[in-house]
Amino acid sequence: MKLFDKMVNKMKYKHPWDKYYDKDKREIEVPNVSVYEYMRDCSQNVLDKTALNYFNRKMSRRTFLNEINICAKALRSQGIREGDVVTICMPNTPEAVIAFYAINEIGAIANMIHPLSAEEEIKFSLNSTKSVMLIAINLSYKKVKEIIEDTAVYKTIVVSASDSMPTLLKFGYNLTAGRKIEKPKRSESYMYWHDFMEKGKHYTNKVLVKTTKDQPAVILHSGGTTGTPKNIILTNGNINALAKQAPILFPKIDSSDSMLAVLPMFHCFGLCVCVHDVLCLGATVILIPQFDAKRFDKLFTSYKPTIVAGVPTLYEALLTNNHFDNMDLSYVKYAISGGDSLVPEKNEAVNKFFRAHGADLSIIQGYGMTETGGPVCAQILDATVPGSIGIPFPSNEIKIVNPDTKEEVLYGETGEICIHSPATMAGYLDNEVETNEILQMDKKGKIWVHTGDLGYMTEDGIVFYVSRLKRMLIVSGYNVYPSHIENVLMKHPDVLNCGVIGIPHPYKVQVPKAYIVLKEGVKDRMKVRGDIKDYCKKNLAAYMVPKEFEFRESLPKTLIGKVNYRELESENKSTK
Repeated sequence: MKLFDKMVNKMKYKHPWDKYYDKDKREIEVPNVSVYEYMRDCSQNVLDKTALNYFNRKMSRRTFLNEINICAKALRSQGIREGDVVTICMPNTPEAVIAFYAINEIGAIANMIHPLSAEEEIKFSLNSTKSVMLIAINLSYKKVKEIIEDTAVYKTIVVSASDSMPTLLKFGYNLTAGRKIEKPKRSESYMYWHDFMEKGKHYTNKVLVKTTKDQPAVILHSGGTTGTPKNIILTNGNINALAKQAPILFPKIDSSDSMLAVLPMFHCFGLCVCVHDVLCLGATVILIPQFDAKRFDKLFTSYKPTIVAGVPTLYEALLTNNHFDNMDLSYVKYAISGGDSLVPEKNEAVNKFFRAHGADLSIIQGYGMTETGGPVCAQILDATVPGSIGIPFPSNEIKIVNPDTKEEVLYGETGEICIHSPATMAGYLDNEVETNEILQMDKKGKIWVHTGDLGYMTEDGIVFYVSRLKRMLIVSGYNVYPSHIENVLMKHPDVLNCGVIGIPHPYKVQVPKAYIVLKEGVKDRMKVRGDIKDYCKKNLAAYMVPKEFEFRESLPKTLIGKVNYRELESENKSTK
């Protein structure tokens, strides 16, 4: 860029990325209403259009809003009040979406957790959030019943994945997979979804609570650098801010479009982008409760989605699935990748794949984190430089700072990516220390998220991600902290010491590998390997369980006596 042009840009634009936006689209106004109210208001002109599609059983907006209202009344009938925390332990089903908005309608807070979480993880989440009700998939009941008495939960609503399936599919499911699932007996503590909703149909009091943009709406989760899970509080305004920014990301979407919601609702990207943003744009959410890479092609032939969003794992599955040959995908308008970087070679391969199948698009890479309410920037408008993560959305700001001094660095210099956004979390629940570590105020009183990621910005305002400052893995789009796994391993009676690193995986990007030093006297390594693996399965979510276990007599150490993870990583690379 010529010197004269640089001077003009500085005078004309507040931020270098502003030049990509029309003047009236550089800022958004966050509505001062609840998540439910904003989605409801956005639905008024499309009430007869489809809101949810679940195994090709379609639910209209009108019916969807009515079901939310019934569920809100059911919650009230069971004693749930404004400010209470209700945990949703569900895959992507209509009941999960309905419950999320119903909880919000009455001014309560939804705590979203992974249904494959280990018993202790579920218990920790219920207790740390002070949840008083649990809405759980029946597959989780076996784990729930073991820990529920050690929590403040007084009512568990049990949902089956088949509850909203078409009749024939439900019949088949209940004869096969459904028969193997343990069923709770109806009691004061346990209630089935159908019975729960019947309570709502007979509740006559008004339930809508007028809340503001600053009130908490949902609790999502991150592993935390210390190994202790962190409860991330997003407000109504945080979630609605992204919905207001969504037309920039999806400028061509209307009520005829549909999003393939493969990412789960307990994932920020899944909840905010794939569900809430899409519903607020008037389009249809295609709910996929369990993703099967081998049957990925069937999702396209069955649903014909116009929008696809996922982590790199999803696109790896797309490229390796041989059943897409000769398939017409010209109806696909958008393909979005987030959760981790899609390397340039894979990015181009995905682009070639879609174009070879008739789709006139280039995959959009974005960047964000749960603490920022999802994506904060993306390759949009003319800012689609290969390898970049694009430019900030309207009302968002990004700066690159020296990690030590916190001072901004020059364009092109690598530093820590910091974000200012109306979608920035309220904080970590009951964790002031870590909240203050990541949310820092500058000299002008502006709050910035210090991401722990390294990147740089060009003079045009285009941002490039480089690497992570923190010791963290991304497994199929989920943040996994090795220290968390190590803390669990160290509690095993046969483990003396351990170190966990990430190793490449063809579909999941990375998976954990554990290096273990056993205590003296442990001789049967085959047996103890199985015991340790079973122990991990009981105490860790499935995606956190190490893919490989390697026993060592000792682990490499740094000069100050800590495990030398870089050396372990180097050793692993050298053996490949």
